Amino acid sequence: MSVTSGGVGLRSERGPVLLGVMLSTALVAIDATVIATAVPSVVAELGGFSQFPWLFSAYLLAQAVSVPVFGKLADVFGRKPVMLVGIGVFLLGSVLCGAAWSMESLIVFRAVQGLGAGAVQPMSMTIVGDVYSVAERAKVQGYIAGVWGVSSVVGPTLGGVFSEYTSWRWIFFVNVPLCLVAAAAIGWRFHERRERRRARVDVLGASVLTAALTLLVLGVLEGGQAWAWASVPGVGVLAAGGVLLGLFVLVERRAADPVVPLHLLRRRLLVTTSAASACIGAVLLALTSYVPTFVQVSLGTGPLVAGFALAALTLGWPVSASQSGRVYLRVGMRTTAVVGAVVVLGGCLLLLPLGTSSPVAAVAGASFVIGLGMGLTAAPTLIAAQSAVGWGERGVVTGLNMFARSAGSAVGIAVFGAVVNASLGGRSVESGSAGGSVAPGELSDAVHLVFLGVVALAAVLLLAVVLMPKDRPPAPARQEPDPDEAAVTA
Repeated sequence: MSVTSGGVGLRSERGPVLLGVMLSTALVAIDATVIATAVPSVVAELGGFSQFPWLFSAYLLAQAVSVPVFGKLADVFGRKPVMLVGIGVFLLGSVLCGAAWSMESLIVFRAVQGLGAGAVQPMSMTIVGDVYSVAERAKVQGYIAGVWGVSSVVGPTLGGVFSEYTSWRWIFFVNVPLCLVAAAAIGWRFHERRERRRARVDVLGASVLTAALTLLVLGVLEGGQAWAWASVPGVGVLAAGGVLLGLFVLVERRAADPVVPLHLLRRRLLVTTSAASACIGAVLLALTSYVPTFVQVSLGTGPLVAGFALAALTLGWPVSASQSGRVYLRVGMRTTAVVGAVVVLGGCLLLLPLGTSSPVAAVAGASFVIGLGMGLTAAPTLIAAQSAVGWGERGVVTGLNMFARSAGSAVGIAVFGAVVNASLGGRSVESGSAGGSVAPGELSDAVHLVFLGVVALAAVLLLAVVLMPKDRPPAPARQEPDPDEAAVTA
């Protein structure tokens, strides 16, 4: 079957499908930024500042380990049922988060949200890869980027408004109507016809991977806090995670239908794009987690101002992403990604001079530059990976790329959380003002270590995209026919 045609846009034949994808993307896009500005308010009510990185890690860990499974299920049962299940789980998690009574319960419910996001995010991108050709995706990126652009403003602003004027709990309840509308759009207007294959889900592989990543993130985040690094638990948890990762490789070699096909990891393009995705995830979550707290505590502002500072990061991303399609159609995906990575590194270097006397505009400016670079890097690397395979492996490859980003985010925020907690000596920030138990200068010094780590990650990102195989700009009329596909209609 060939990719359906009929123009690109919300008024075209495929317009309802694009609208459903945009709404589904909005679920993840808003949730990625809305909680960041509310962290001080959440900590003030529930306590547990040293545990707050788990609000991100639990979400990302659940997303990371579920993405490959959902990607495999989508290649077996189709995209639509997996997407609807993901939206339903995300809705349940949002309601539970809004009703959380402690930091521990909120962390658990964030994991439920993460399971839903593990289906929603990769399915959105996989459906785009199914319905549109490479050249058409250059135009579709403008619509998807628009979602991130609106969400980049709405998310942090809602987080700040709800925290300052009502309650942080509304940052989760606001997901309910969005979930319902997205499910209705996908359920009623997106139809796919294909032969179902026999389902062989790699339960053992998924279980081992979940346990391995959980232990590694737990060991990094709690090291130096719950136990000493050189203690038996400190060494044992990390060692056990490493052993399970090795066991996971052995399991996948013998699995009839592995959750992460190892042969894909022997392809240079998929390895480099996955490495780039992991770095993007780690950088994004590090800044999303600590920029708002830095602006509120070290610079002495409120949640709303902190939200606008973070919005600069997520606003710069869609601005450049909307133009990245035009760029890679002219110069190729590798060159576009390299340019983007250079911009990211430059923006990260702008973070290093920041301190307690820095204006909020300087934070926002550096964040905006980083976002511009991300927009030129993330989309081309994902599309390059998708274009390297046919329909039957597109869900797995998209899932692998999203898995790398989620895993990088989860491990990255765990590492940065451990560094900041160690720097602060276990003391906590109890409010979003300078009046907390940590002085503004002390928090600034701790967050500066995060900024140094972000610079190092940006350098690795640049190396990864430089090592991508050289490519030629895709032909504008390319339609990517694939005999294994079935018609996708609106």
